[in-house]
This record gives sequence, structure tokens and C-alpha cells, in this order.
Amino acid sequence: MGNCLGRRSKVDNSLSSRAISGGTKVTSKSGHSSVSSSLSVPTHSDEYTSGTLPTPRSEGDILSSPNLKAFTFSELKNATRNFRIDSLLGEGGFGNVYKGWIDEHTLSPERPGCGMVVAVKKLKTEGFQGHKEWLSEVNHLGQLHHPNLVKLIGYCVEGDNRLLVYEYMSKGSLENHLFRRGAQPLPWAIKIKVAIDAARGLSFLHGSEQQVIYRDFKASNILLDSEFNAKLSDFGLAKAGPTGDRSHVSTRVMGTQGYAAPEYIATGRLTAKCDVYSFGVVLLELLSGRRAVDKTKVGLEQNLVDWVKPYLGDRRRLFRIMDTKLEGQYPQKPAYAAAILASQCISEAKLRPQMYEVLAILEQLPAAKYANSPASSPLLKSPLRNSRPPPLNLKPQRVPTAIISYEIPAGKMSKS
Repeated sequence: MGNCLGRRSKVDNSLSSRAISGGTKVTSKSGHSSVSSSLSVPTHSDEYTSGTLPTPRSEGDILSSPNLKAFTFSELKNATRNFRIDSLLGEGGFGNVYKGWIDEHTLSPERPGCGMVVAVKKLKTEGFQGHKEWLSEVNHLGQLHHPNLVKLIGYCVEGDNRLLVYEYMSKGSLENHLFRRGAQPLPWAIKIKVAIDAARGLSFLHGSEQQVIYRDFKASNILLDSEFNAKLSDFGLAKAGPTGDRSHVSTRVMGTQGYAAPEYIATGRLTAKCDVYSFGVVLLELLSGRRAVDKTKVGLEQNLVDWVKPYLGDRRRLFRIMDTKLEGQYPQKPAYAAAILASQCISEAKLRPQMYEVLAILEQLPAAKYANSPASSPLLKSPLRNSRPPPLNLKPQRVPTAIISYEIPAGKMSKS
């Protein structure tokens, strides 16, 4: 399915109902938000908790969730002013997203400017597959609640109509902020904040009692609120992880070109490490300001992972791949640490860290503590400003798993 994005712009948004693809261009203006529920994830505070996903569940069980409101189609027509064009927030292969207003307490439709703003996703009729992904989103977001997952308020299923109602995310998608022409560049501290928030969301999913593999982690599925808090959206492709002594889930290969793990594309074997790979790609997008796949480039530069690999382990050449819109204003040692972490995430599956390990490393980066106050972040001069980077005790090398950390001795880390 798609996502509610921020402000009108062309962005890459592949249909989740398709196999691996290069993505579909969409236009957009806005986004949606988060919450909380019962199993702790290692490495961060107990406020991040999870629900349990009993499987399998019938469609009736899913739609009877006490956490969600079942809207009528008429109610959502009223909330969006009959899906008027000036209420349109985004459009793409999944359908359209509209801005709407509902009462904060009764959730009944309100006049524009009154009550609570919501994002209403109206799906195109795509037959069984479209309904299946719509139902997957209701299933997951109806049970799993976390500050870094988008909040699903309710749904509508009436005839052929399938709609979802989300909390409104005023800053739209990360993709818009990174790649939209004319967008104000994100400062380093905000980029690290977004990476940490996204890592918390994935860690939560992977650490749930019934593990959830997101399967479609990409910049367009990361939405931002007014304070740049990031939340994961679009759970149409999410799958329950392996149970018992199984090492993977065999499934049809689906996702977005450039973000999907190579071993998953080759075999259809899905593991949580596939999400880790996708996270590494998004981290590279944050560092470089470049898309995972950019057909406007030539040769090796079309694929971000292929282009950056020679530079990730060399702190003297790292500046060559750093986002030029930062104008050299980023701290050298944390940037190098983030690059090494990204390198570990995109390595072969058995060498990748788990998401809670990725999160632990990101939270130790000095810039992280300044994420809410970009102006106060202690920036060092970059090589773009003719400064030589200070030594760092990170050695890029192939290791059994992600034991690389920022100024922390390597310790035992779990394997999967």
C-alpha cells in the first residue's frame, strides 16, 4: 500500500502489492502518527512496549479490534468534504490520501479547522491483493502500539471501498525532506534523530513476542511530526517472523528496488536481517542525501550501495559521499561511526547486526543527545572545510556480527 506524505512533490513510492520494482512516482502534501502496548525491547526504556499478534486471526477478529473505530463511508466523505481535490494530501498507485477532520472524543466528522486533523487513505480497488494488504495494515496497527509506529485510528470497509484513518503527520515523509526539489536541508542532528526513531520502531517490531518483519522499510514510509519525531507507516507487506526452530519465512519477493536485501531477492527467504539491510540503505540516504536508486546518475552511481562501498571504511575519503547540502557541517567522528554502522547493515546477512544492536550504537553517538536542538550540536569541521578528521577507534572489518561500536569496547553480540 502507500503512505501519507508531506507537501506536494514527486516522490518514489512503489506499490506494495507488486513484486520488487523501481517504484511509482506520486505527488503529496502530508502524513500520519504513533502510540504504546506489552513486551520490552532490550536497549531502550520500558515506555516502548508491544502487543501480541496471535496468529492466525480471521478477518472478523481483525476488524473487531477494540483499539480501532469502524467508520462508515458517509462519515469519511463528510470528514474530507467529499474527498475534494483541495483536501488531497497525496496520490499514488495505492490510491489517494485526503486531509480530514474528526471530533477528538467521539471521532465523528467535523467541519474543516475544527476537532482533530487526520489523514484518510482511500485505496484503489485492486482485487484480493489490495484487500489483503489493507487487512494486514489493520491487523498490525490495530494491535501493535509504539511511539515510533504510525497511529491507526480506524478503518472503513463498505462494498468495494477500503479506507484507513491515521493520525496526521504534519512534516510528511523523510523522502520529501531528503529529495524534494527546494526542500530545506535537514541538519545533521535531525538526521540522527530520525535514524534513532526509525531504529526504535524496527527494534520494537523485531522484539515483539511474535516477531514482525516490516519488509518495506524505506524513506517514503518514514513519516515525521511537527517536531521531527519519526514513525513507521504502511504495514501492508509486514509478515510474522519465523517461529520455533525455523530460521526464515519463505514468501513471495515483494518490496522496493534498492532497499530489499539481496539474499531475499535471490531466495524469497525473509528474516529480520532483511529489515536491517533496508535500514542500512536508509542510513546511507541520510548520510549522502542520495536516493537508493537514481536513474539520473550514470554507471555505478545509479545504485547507492554500490557507489558508497569503497568510501565507507576510509574516514579520509568519507566526505566524498556525505550530503553536500550539509555544507560540511557535521561532526566527523559520529559521521564515520554512522558510516561504519551502515556498512555493517548492508554486509552479508550473517554479518549484520540485529536492530537492537544498531539502536544501541546510534544512541551512543554524541550528536544524538542534541537531536532536539540542532543549533547546539557540537559540529566539527569536515574535510570540505580543509580539516583532517581525528582518529577514531573504529576498524572497518568483516566480523561475526555488529560488534563495532562508537568508543565502546567490542563485546559479545547475539547472532541470528
